[in-house]
Amino acid sequence: MAEQASSKLRVLMEMRPALDGFYGIPQETRLLYGVLSRLPDLELSGLLQMSKRSVRGGIYGNRRYSEAEKVHRFSRVVVSLKGNTAIDWKDSVGEWLDSWWQGWRLRLGAWLGLGSIPLGHFETRYFRDFIWQELYGRSLPAVDRESVLQGDYRVCAYPWRRMHLSGIERSQFAFSSRYPKLDTRGIDVLIAQTPFPARVQRGTQLVVHYHDAIPVLMPHTISDRAFHQASHFQAMAANVRDGAQFVCVSETTRQDLLNLFPEAEPRAHTIHNMLPSHYFPAEPEPERIPGIVRRYLHGEFEGRVKGAGKSSEGEGNGIGRRFKTYKLARSFRSEEEKTRFYQEALHPESRFLLMVSTIEPRKNHSRLLEAWEALRSLQDPDLKLILVGHIGWDYQSALEGFLPWIEQGSLFLLHSVPADALRLLFRQAVVTVCPSVGEGFDFSGVEAMRCGGIVAASDIPVHREVYGAAAHYFDPYDTQSLVEVLRQMIYHPDAKEIQQGLRETGIQHSAQYLPEKILPQWQQFLHRLSAK
Repeated sequence: MAEQASSKLRVLMEMRPALDGFYGIPQETRLLYGVLSRLPDLELSGLLQMSKRSVRGGIYGNRRYSEAEKVHRFSRVVVSLKGNTAIDWKDSVGEWLDSWWQGWRLRLGAWLGLGSIPLGHFETRYFRDFIWQELYGRSLPAVDRESVLQGDYRVCAYPWRRMHLSGIERSQFAFSSRYPKLDTRGIDVLIAQTPFPARVQRGTQLVVHYHDAIPVLMPHTISDRAFHQASHFQAMAANVRDGAQFVCVSETTRQDLLNLFPEAEPRAHTIHNMLPSHYFPAEPEPERIPGIVRRYLHGEFEGRVKGAGKSSEGEGNGIGRRFKTYKLARSFRSEEEKTRFYQEALHPESRFLLMVSTIEPRKNHSRLLEAWEALRSLQDPDLKLILVGHIGWDYQSALEGFLPWIEQGSLFLLHSVPADALRLLFRQAVVTVCPSVGEGFDFSGVEAMRCGGIVAASDIPVHREVYGAAAHYFDPYDTQSLVEVLRQMIYHPDAKEIQQGLRETGIQHSAQYLPEKILPQWQQFLHRLSAK
């Protein structure tokens, strides 16, 4: 890439996670694109691809189109990113045949190295609202809108999952994974957000933004275990062999990578995640908490009964035995009763613990629930618990534990809380608890610190690294350990001094993860790549 040193570095960044979720990797994808878009020496574009569906439309090759035809083809990209593109059965058959051909083309690329996956072109200018709302609006402030809408996009029609399967299939017979090649001509750097299921052209450097090794090291805690474990490991092994660079979101994650692949050491770097600018120290606004809780409550959720699979006894007898409707908000007889309840339950002097995380086993909601129940029973019967997060997987035990407390009116389960409202929850919570048994970074603790909140975290290596002295720590496998830490932080005679010290330390400590501190590290890293 030395020939590019005097011109802009052409960077293509994978945007698929930003289409798939809210917090975690989707959020960091948006934040990273947002800050990189500010660099004048980068020509930044995004890669549009779906996890399980093909992306239709876009412009491929050098064929010339009228402006109307171009817009039509770009518009089809938008339609396919939002859902089904088939108008009738003939379209459905055509898409099936196209999917069949894609599968064989990927196999030929993985097994024999034949051909390459083409990338289409998509122009932002006609679809600015869509690009902002779908990719960036959930994590970036409006002030960043113009900078992130400057670039255009490449389109990969082939589903990400199908590309992974082609490499996994080869590894089952040839004892090592290899993936089809992506046509990255004209691109200097491709930044992927997870181990990437493709090779790149000569002249393009693959950079894997590596968030965690949990699919390999803790596969019992993930969803779709067989696929995600195999896809993560096999793509990572291939990326290492092919000379990819790795930017790890914590030193803990970097060490996990090197324990698996020590040969990657010269190409493995640590650049921490960055905080959204929505979070900043501010005075509490307790009068707004009842409205926030009421607005973002989960409603009814239809989930699978624990232990029920597709071949369970309930099949053929309706969905009653295999599925259950969880009522995740308290019932009321009238709006007046509802309003009065939330105003009284979450009055300005009320106390609540807060946890922000997807509901899935690794996050350890059950440990917090047990500790909270103990505190209510032994010391503080009015202590509330607010949980913010989407329903993930293997959630049945957690939801069953929540239900009686939800109906009693002591536990509140929220989702899709925007950053401005979440900031107020972080600031008002008596403690934000981060009880996870495994993480790559864990945003919620430093987000709480940045808002002037107080943090108790599980004593795992990444928390010690990321949170430092700005949190109190407990054993994530010992309920009594968490109870004792919370007692000290909330009810100790010197609790106010302890809380104020943590508040001040947290604000100072979290400043190291602000975009203005993280962006120069990315700039230096990319500059080193361009000089090679």
